[in-house]
Amino acid sequence: MDDFGAFSALEQQGWSDDATASAYASAFADAALQCVPAMVAAVRASPGDQALDLCCGHGIVARGLADAGATVTGIDFSPAMLELARKSVPEGTFRKADATALPFDDASFDVITIGFGVPHLPHPPHCFAEARRVLRPGGRIAFSVWQAPPASQAFGFVFAAVAAHGDPSVSLPPAPGAHDYADPDVAGPALHEAGFGDVKLETVDSHWMVDDPCAPYDYFIEGTVRGSALLRPQPETNRKAIREFVGKRVIEACGETAPWRVAIPAAIVSARVVN
Repeated sequence: MDDFGAFSALEQQGWSDDATASAYASAFADAALQCVPAMVAAVRASPGDQALDLCCGHGIVARGLADAGATVTGIDFSPAMLELARKSVPEGTFRKADATALPFDDASFDVITIGFGVPHLPHPPHCFAEARRVLRPGGRIAFSVWQAPPASQAFGFVFAAVAAHGDPSVSLPPAPGAHDYADPDVAGPALHEAGFGDVKLETVDSHWMVDDPCAPYDYFIEGTVRGSALLRPQPETNRKAIREFVGKRVIEACGETAPWRVAIPAAIVSARVVN
């Protein structure tokens, strides 16, 4: 098995930072919010359901589940995110916990959601196995993952800028691919192995509307962990060149005048318990 210990430590430390959590919630997550209706629909959340929102972040999916009438429990490894989630969904129950070692009894929940949490886990199949354990027979799961470039202008522009102008001595620790589970050939077998079937994938054409063409750079450096770890250590001249490159690419692809619509589409993968 790959050793992603350094990546796991980076994620836990980074997302526990209040400023990073707040920046994600206030800007980057504008696109994530557009995926909530599809997530809630994919698990068919309804009044009376016991819903578990894994990697709940600042609570936008939990809010959608609660609005559908479900009783919501959320977990996350970030105390900063949990504090935001409690404010968003005061009627929910939120606790710090590991999505790959859930502190719940077998067959405790009707539905499980994972809003953009899968790429932050060192071994997502462990999470799927635990989700299967705590779901009741016929229970449903749905998770979201950002799609890879070229479909994603946001990711494409920022990481092309790093490739063009970044200091090659700055690198990330070994980690699973950020977009791996947006691929049905990866997600499907992992879910089947965990005991799920009826796997479906749909695309949400989520996007950012920005008044500054360089905003995608700002969103990644301020409101993500992988992006911040790659961008913040850059020398100042490199950071400036990367940001300017992003702005030029946004204008080239999205037009000369504000506001700019920058595509950052998401895959919504869903399945149900079959064994």
